[in-house]
Amino acid sequence: MYLQLIQWLSWAAVPATIVAVIDDWFLRPRRRITALPAVAADPGWLRVLYGVLPILLIAVILRMLVAERMDFSTVLSAAIALAALVWLLDRFVLAPWRRRQLAARGLAGAELQLPATVEYAHSFLPVLAVVLIVRAFIFEPFRIPSDSMMPTLQDGDFIAVNKFSYGLRLPVLNRKFIEVGAPQRGDVVVFRYPVDPAINYIKRLVGLPGDRVQVRDDRLIINGVPVPTTTDGKYSDGCYVDVPIAIEQLGEHRHRTLACRTPDYIQSAPIASCRRKIPVSYQCSDPSDGQAPDRNDYPETVVPAGHYLMMGDNRDNSEDGRFWGFVPEENLVGKATRIWLNLRWPSEGWPAWERIGRKID
Repeated sequence: MYLQLIQWLSWAAVPATIVAVIDDWFLRPRRRITALPAVAADPGWLRVLYGVLPILLIAVILRMLVAERMDFSTVLSAAIALAALVWLLDRFVLAPWRRRQLAARGLAGAELQLPATVEYAHSFLPVLAVVLIVRAFIFEPFRIPSDSMMPTLQDGDFIAVNKFSYGLRLPVLNRKFIEVGAPQRGDVVVFRYPVDPAINYIKRLVGLPGDRVQVRDDRLIINGVPVPTTTDGKYSDGCYVDVPIAIEQLGEHRHRTLACRTPDYIQSAPIASCRRKIPVSYQCSDPSDGQAPDRNDYPETVVPAGHYLMMGDNRDNSEDGRFWGFVPEENLVGKATRIWLNLRWPSEGWPAWERIGRKID
């Protein structure tokens, strides 16, 4: 319901903004010039429009925050170009037009208030440029949209992504121009989904170029050597029930994974104990005795040159490289480093405060 309301408001922002810009650039200056030396009053419906417009623009921002296919670098670059265009248009077209209108009424030399959109362009142009530089070359925020990285990351976590871990890239073009570092086995990586590069995914890097990777009975095997793991009880949160936890040592990273050794799907009907708004629950109530192959077994596969194999820490509920293949190097966005916010609204209410500031290993 809330997301639908945000969508409606964001769509309403388009015609409202067009009307406001036309009035602010052309009609409002005429009203002010005609009323001089008195102060011109806007019509009532326009006052309402200008009052509602900030709410509509906030809805647009909220929609961008929850969108999975939104390329913020492209959006920011477009916003900077638009702000620069508005500034140039005012300097060389609108401002001379206002001066001519004042002179025609015998008010040469009088000053007229700048249109609000022009003032915003002047104010936000340097701010947008700084934000673009920070996002492109230093840190980028990213929202976790699913359960695929549980228990390391949870739906609603907002994470900081280090953009210079794997080299500096030009925004929008995504072309690397400075080599800085290389991905390491075990890194939690944000990357452009190879099937649809407009979508950002986040998974754990389990296979480097040339690695032979296999999964057998929920055990990750790299170059013929099983990755060291220890059991750590079972995970239950009301939606996931009795799912075994393993602590996995992958490269320099020591982290927890979830996996149920069973030949069947562990998805089942929703249960009353699940407080999250998800359509199914995940119950590991019938683990395999080892006689039948695990559903998520992955045959030994060689990672091709220039590519990486990614998997989610939630091994039974992750659409990852086992199903759609490898991630090319040019699709890498950055390394996830820390959780800076947890926001579960509107599905679950208050944030999980204890997660804020947690380091991602």
